[in-house]
Amino acid sequence: MLNEWPPKLSFPIRRHPPKNSEYLFELKEDDDACRKAQQTGAFYLFHSLAPLLQPSGHQYLVPWLNLLELERLLGKFGQDAQRIEDSVLIGCSEQHEAWFALDLGLNSSSSTYASLPKSELETELKGSFVELRKALFQLNPVDSSLLFTAQSLLRWHDNHQFCSRSGQPTKKNMAGSKRVCSSNNIIYYPQMAPVVITLVSDGTQCLLARQHSFPKGLYSALAGFCDIGESVEDAVRREVAEEVGLELERLEYSASQHWPFPNSSLMIACHATVKPGQTEIQVNLRELEAAAWFSYAEVAAALKRKGTYIQQQNQSFPFLLPPKLAIAHQLIKEWVEKHACSLPN
Repeated sequence: MLNEWPPKLSFPIRRHPPKNSEYLFELKEDDDACRKAQQTGAFYLFHSLAPLLQPSGHQYLVPWLNLLELERLLGKFGQDAQRIEDSVLIGCSEQHEAWFALDLGLNSSSSTYASLPKSELETELKGSFVELRKALFQLNPVDSSLLFTAQSLLRWHDNHQFCSRSGQPTKKNMAGSKRVCSSNNIIYYPQMAPVVITLVSDGTQCLLARQHSFPKGLYSALAGFCDIGESVEDAVRREVAEEVGLELERLEYSASQHWPFPNSSLMIACHATVKPGQTEIQVNLRELEAAAWFSYAEVAAALKRKGTYIQQQNQSFPFLLPPKLAIAHQLIKEWVEKHACSLPN
C-alpha cells in the first residue's frame, strides 16, 4: 500500500495471456465477480486510445496502477471512483489477477466524466501517452498483445455507444464483454474483421509488396479483408488476383493473429504457390505502391540483420521486413526455413 503520491508505477513480468478460460468467462458474465476482481487487479491507462508508456533504452515499458492508486489519481483530478466502471477487462494471470484498461481521454456518451488533461496526467504519472502504432516496434510481444486487446476493446466501446436499431444508448457490462440497448435489450458483442495475409511463392522466390502507408523500405506479404460470403480460400485467391494478377495453384493455412489496426482485425496467415510458369506480376497501383519477387538469399539475409526495427530503418538496406511481432514476419521466416531444408548439403 502506498503512503505517498505519485505512485511508483509497477512493471511486473507478464506471461503470455493465460488459458484461464473458466475464470475469465465468470468475470465477463458476472458483474459482481468482475467488480470484486478489480479490488486486486491491475489497471493500464490510455488517453484517447494511446497507452501510457515509459521509455527504457530502445524499448517502452508498460506501467500499471492498482485500484487504490487509480482512485487517488482520479481524486486528484476531481473525479470519483465510479469512473473505474468505464474500464474493460483485458485478461488475467494464472494466479487470477485480473487486468483492466481504462481510457481517461475519451468522452463517452454513457459516462458523465470529462476527459482528463493529457499533459497533466503525463506529468503526474511520469510517463507519456504514445500512439500505439508508433510504439509498436519498441514493445515486447507480451506487452504488445495486451495493449492490442485493450485498445481494440476501448475503441469498440467508443464506437458502439448507440443501438443501430433504435438509436438509443447502449450500456456496457462490468467487464466490457458486451453492450446492451436500453430500449430493446439487443446485445452487441465486440467483433473483429477477418483479413487474409498471404505469402506467395513460385518455389524459389517469394512475392513481397508495399502499400503507400508503409514505413520507408518496408515490404510485406499481400493482405486484404474478406468479403461477405467468402471462404478464406476464396479471399486469398481473389486478393492475390486483384493485387498482382496471379493465379494460385495451392494454398496452405499457417496461423492467425489479432491485429488492432485499423479497427481490430483477425489476420489469417497462409502460404500460397503460383501455377508453374505464371510469375509475371501486374501491380494494382490503386492497392499497392510496389511488388516484386525476392530470392531466398535476399530474404534470408534480411532476416539475419541485427538491431531493432527502428535501428534498421536508419540504415541503408535495400528493403526491410516486418518486425518479429507481426504475423507477416512469421510467414516469411517459415518460408525461408522450409526453403533452407530443401537446399542440397
